[in-house]
Amino acid sequence: MQSNLFWLIPAASLFALGFAYWFFQRMVACDEGTPLMREIAQHVREGAMAYLKQQYKVVAIVFAIMTLVFVWLAYGLHLQNKWVPFAFLTGGLFSGLAGFFGMKTATYASARVAHAAHQSLDAGLRLAFRSGAVMGLVVVGLALLDISIWFIVLNKFVTAASESQRLMVITTTMLTFGMGASLQALFARVGGGIFTKAADVGADLVGKVEAGIPEDDPRNPATIADNVGDNVGDVAGMGADLYESYVGSILATAALGAAAFTQAGQNENAFKAILAPMVVAAIGTLLSIIGIFAVYVKKGASQKDLLNALGRGVNLSSLLIFFASFFILKALDLPNYTGIWGAIVVGLITGIVIGKATEYFTSQEYKPTRNIAESAATGPATVIISGLGTGMLSTVVPVTAVVVGTTLAYCFAAGDWHFSSDNIGMGLYGIGIAAVGMLSTLGITLATDAYGPIADNAGGNAEMAGLPPEVRRRTDALDSLGNTTAATGKGFAIGSAALTALALLASYVEELKMAMLHAGQTTMEVANVEVPIISATLTQFMTHFEVHLLNPKVILGVFVGSMMSFVFCGLTINAVGRAAQSMVEEVRRQFKEKPGILKGEDKPDYARCVAISTVGAQREMILPSMLAVLVPIGVGLIFGVPGVFGLLSGGLATGFVLAVFMANSGGAWDNAKKYVEEGHLGGKGSPAHKATVIGDTIGDPFKDTAGPSLNILIKLMSMVSIVTAGVNIAFTLF
Repeated sequence: MQSNLFWLIPAASLFALGFAYWFFQRMVACDEGTPLMREIAQHVREGAMAYLKQQYKVVAIVFAIMTLVFVWLAYGLHLQNKWVPFAFLTGGLFSGLAGFFGMKTATYASARVAHAAHQSLDAGLRLAFRSGAVMGLVVVGLALLDISIWFIVLNKFVTAASESQRLMVITTTMLTFGMGASLQALFARVGGGIFTKAADVGADLVGKVEAGIPEDDPRNPATIADNVGDNVGDVAGMGADLYESYVGSILATAALGAAAFTQAGQNENAFKAILAPMVVAAIGTLLSIIGIFAVYVKKGASQKDLLNALGRGVNLSSLLIFFASFFILKALDLPNYTGIWGAIVVGLITGIVIGKATEYFTSQEYKPTRNIAESAATGPATVIISGLGTGMLSTVVPVTAVVVGTTLAYCFAAGDWHFSSDNIGMGLYGIGIAAVGMLSTLGITLATDAYGPIADNAGGNAEMAGLPPEVRRRTDALDSLGNTTAATGKGFAIGSAALTALALLASYVEELKMAMLHAGQTTMEVANVEVPIISATLTQFMTHFEVHLLNPKVILGVFVGSMMSFVFCGLTINAVGRAAQSMVEEVRRQFKEKPGILKGEDKPDYARCVAISTVGAQREMILPSMLAVLVPIGVGLIFGVPGVFGLLSGGLATGFVLAVFMANSGGAWDNAKKYVEEGHLGGKGSPAHKATVIGDTIGDPFKDTAGPSLNILIKLMSMVSIVTAGVNIAFTLF
């Protein structure tokens, strides 16, 4: 029964990729509009592809160097599993492919969505959303395909002294390809975020504030770069981001499940526990497709109707996986399958709560964002103050949801409400499978996020092509909804990262176990007693490595991990500032040297602005990305395993809260500006509007560069620690 259930995973993968291709073909068959609309879309497409090509060149060089290092560690020093270099490469390749296919779809969709809005709001919504669904389905399809291939290959070729050890080798080896996915995702997020915000800030400060021209006005030289940035940052970046979260949660849970049951000698149950997260994710993929078809609106729909339409699709998929996951676990016949199902349900609910909380704090439909807009009456300073305060307060619900969700998931799966150490392995498995539950409907939840930049680009295309006011009203409504869905998507990504990182932290112990066995060590000393490593519990590992709060190495690691979140944000925000400064100077230069641009007599040099953003992003993304790799290795070499645990704990706690604050502050500032632009508080061009534009400009790197990148940072540091566990065992300074 279990082996038959496995084939659901590659089947769901092919099904998702097939539907993604079908949605893409149907979108491409739609009319792209007038010759001017086609020309604008072509400029954006060429700019996006040129940027991505340049980014992949840089990433390829970094991956080649790191692969050589892993080959040396595995084949030269024998400190790693020999599959690791190849797993690392496939993780990066599939992550890059997910972002590429999603961005290609988005750049083809924008003009077609603008043209569809000629017919009706519903036509524009359906086309934009189903184009976004290509991103969602490609991500889950490629992830499940990668997992399926590696599981088949390793199951065939891995041999070990015992079946329990073989299962542990398979799961921990698969876990290492998550590092490739994480590293590629960080480059995509940081590079794309710097590109898009440099262009956006330049377009807003010179265009809106200084020249007084509308957003996406064709006279603004930075407007094409701004539209390109929406695709490389919010589509390619987000796709790669959630690809690695999805893969990381499934593989970490599989490794924890194998560990929980092999310690008790229950190899058959260990195999079931490995399959469970994979099959739940596969069924969730199929049910996401059903939810995609439930998204539509009737004629005369309001902004709330649009939001409810997207919510209907997500809620339907979530409800279906609620029931389906129970029958999956029952069919697998796992011990305490009702408790494990409870953990999955907790993950689903936690994700919904985080999404709703993000929507409340960032949508102009609700009080917090409207209060920020109203504070614009007294100038930009009060807009900034109220936005910072709102962002700080917004951390309460997501953090509380993750704390409560983690507690319930642990207790349900462990069957123990006292947090005793007797069943800690099953409790951690529950946390991991809760993350899988949260991400099980990623096919549709990512579609709602990718919808945002597609709608934004459609609005830009309509503005630059001079389409009728009715079309602009419809694209503005779609764009405004996209701001909310994008903010909700970031909140969801950050929340899932917290649960995934917790599971990865526990998986680090399992990788240490494999590293010790690989080095030929069979026992370890725990309280003056020699314990077999293969059957040692997590608690015994913590005792052996002295991982506790009275160990200074742990505390020092916590400090470094907490600091990393702030250093990373500082580097990325300053990078946006430098790149934006170059963009502002370029736009001012063009306005000064060609006065005819603002009169509509001269054509701006769009390509020059795209080039400035590209060069800035490529140069600035290297340092923060490499720090995320080098710091965990350095801490491991200096402070050993206790220091790494402290680093990962500090990075997780600080990074999670800081990411929520930054993403929500930025989202609220953005929608406060949109609220004024709808005609409130004086509307476009008013002093209140200019004040909210400044707030939005500050929020841009918060919500689209630093904030979303933090969730990748905390997972990448965990992945690097997992992959280099053998180095931690062999070399430690103190």
